[in-house]
Amino acid sequence: MSNSYPQKLQFHIDGEWIDVGERDVHHVVNPATGKVISDLPKATRADLDRALDAADRAFPIWRDTPVGERAAILHKAADLMRERAPEIGRLMTAEQGKPLPQAIGEVTASASHFDIMAEEAKRCYGRVLVRPAGQNSFVKYQPVGPVAAFSPWNFPVFTPVRKLAPAIAAGCSIILKPAEETPASPIEMIRCLVDAGLPAGVAQVVFGDPAEVSSHLIASPVIRKISFTGSVPVGKHLMKLAAEGMKRTTMELGGHAPVLVFDDCDLEKTLDLVVTGKFRNAGQVCVSPTRFYVQSGIYDRFEKAFTERAAKVAVGDGFADGIEMGPLANPRRPSSVGDMISDAKSKGAEVMLGGHRQDKDGFFFDPTVLSHVPLDANIMNDEPFGPVAVMRPFDTLDEAIEQANRLPLGLAAYAFTSSLHTANMVGDKIEAGMVAINNLTVSPGDAPFGGVKESGHGSEDGPDGLKAYMVTKAIHQA
Repeated sequence: MSNSYPQKLQFHIDGEWIDVGERDVHHVVNPATGKVISDLPKATRADLDRALDAADRAFPIWRDTPVGERAAILHKAADLMRERAPEIGRLMTAEQGKPLPQAIGEVTASASHFDIMAEEAKRCYGRVLVRPAGQNSFVKYQPVGPVAAFSPWNFPVFTPVRKLAPAIAAGCSIILKPAEETPASPIEMIRCLVDAGLPAGVAQVVFGDPAEVSSHLIASPVIRKISFTGSVPVGKHLMKLAAEGMKRTTMELGGHAPVLVFDDCDLEKTLDLVVTGKFRNAGQVCVSPTRFYVQSGIYDRFEKAFTERAAKVAVGDGFADGIEMGPLANPRRPSSVGDMISDAKSKGAEVMLGGHRQDKDGFFFDPTVLSHVPLDANIMNDEPFGPVAVMRPFDTLDEAIEQANRLPLGLAAYAFTSSLHTANMVGDKIEAGMVAINNLTVSPGDAPFGGVKESGHGSEDGPDGLKAYMVTKAIHQA
């Protein structure tokens, strides 16, 4: 694979790599420069119909393929991803902006998901029910059918693999539509699967106008399951489309993660973790620690030390040495983040650091810290999806939990404390699909990943993620 970004990209349907030809194109932009680096073909309706037909034909063949053979292909794809991680990482940095070491790390972490699901598929046990002599009742799990999956631009490989790996392991065929802003790295993941021996039609990748592609695929009777990662409004829209065909959905939607910092925490360790976590991927992370509620006794110290550390975050082109934070991913993000900061300032928030788009090519934004942010500020209620930490003090445990649960979102939440009682209360009382205490790890691969309330439903990863692509069948014999 060339180290340079390809000038022309392809999508993959029914075992064939398809060029632009006469199709419309999307111009892929390097967010560090703002310049177009490639043209991406947009699938036509005829292309989508061909993909649907291929998925329909491939499904019964792949469903009946022994699980050991499926697992072997997934393991081989994982090996290829690890071998090609430096090259795929370079593509990701060019199209998404994150620092190259983070991009390569994303690829290797994604490879492990193929390995995990390959083994989970072997352990997807049913159960036998107790019946009188001569009768048998048992429960088994079977693949749901062809899948349509939609993934965003912030993690161009890690998010799609959470859909590809369980679907393929379960015995489903899948049509993946990644984000048009970041196409090359997921294309290369599909190439790893193809090179590992995955049959034509089992995994396909298409691009195009998001609304047109999603509505066309979801309306097809071929598709039996939809998996989507993205915003709450789009997720609700896709659920309405899926409801017309009573199709199963997994929705991993927005978050606005609270971070409860209690005065008995290990302050230095907490700061080291949360500052790094906040500015990872320029804050463009659905589980990014964002709403910092800090107990009053340590609020001033925490705010000062957090700001000092944030000021040292190295911002620049992800290909440069020592860079910790790259640009925002597209030209929409700096304006959106800037508007939220301006609103917070107008309502009384104190800007401790940053707050501005950087005066250089590309879509760079300052690491930003806002203190004493009022609850009516937009940024306290809507996910900023950028490099902004917002802070407020609290006094009691009950107050902290009330603030954590205040929004209709519930994806990830974090807490830092040395009290076992506080940790237990936080784990029980916070309304979130994932709670991390004294760490920021919420997606280890073998544990369920997903939200509650308007952050979505269903789980990805681990055995729960595999069963999201299967139906439960009870068989009774007399």
